[in-house]
Amino acid sequence: MHKNTYNMKDSVIILSGGMDSVTLLHNYKEQIALAVTFNYGSNHAQREIACAAENCKELGIEHLVIPLYFMHQYFRSSLLQGGEAIPEGHYTAENMKSTVVPFRNGVMLAIAAGIAESRGLQNVMIANHAGDHTIYPDCRPEFINAMNNAIISGSNGVKLLAPYTNITKTEICGLGAKIGVDYSKTYSCYKGGKKHCGKCGTCVERKEAFELAGVPDPTEYEE
Repeated sequence: MHKNTYNMKDSVIILSGGMDSVTLLHNYKEQIALAVTFNYGSNHAQREIACAAENCKELGIEHLVIPLYFMHQYFRSSLLQGGEAIPEGHYTAENMKSTVVPFRNGVMLAIAAGIAESRGLQNVMIANHAGDHTIYPDCRPEFINAMNNAIISGSNGVKLLAPYTNITKTEICGLGAKIGVDYSKTYSCYKGGKKHCGKCGTCVERKEAFELAGVPDPTEYEE
């Protein structure tokens, strides 16, 4: 279903350095001409950026890091306030809504679409998935569809591809394992420590994905 059948490099990917986008990077490596990582000042930015860069180097894919520090300055989110502000618990819990960075994907997709058109590329790729839908409005199918329409309408031939929109992180993990993704070279923890805290929503989701997919978890957790 998600096997890449393309044979030309016509896409730019938004690559965080987490499990989902790194899986997408490897899954569509034959199609991806450029990976873009946005540094908007989150707690875990530097660790994610390092993972993104390492995977791009491994695959021989050009990698850009674009600073969006205005988001840290003007947007409100616990993700931007230091590790102590990050809630703990299940990733679908109500308190996890504090980790929403308002319209983050909208901002990033707009920039990525401009880069794609500037480089003559046809697609922007993003790795949102079904597990994001409860908490993050800018990961839901209706948002992706609306952004795709906006990008098509506002560009010269660019469109949005989001192949994981309706599958779970567990399914993504299983897919990544099959195609040989090294998940030790990904980072997820919202607190941004050297080891994953194991307690924040994204750590809980990461653990659950490996367990349910039956894939060995290479992550170092504090607990």
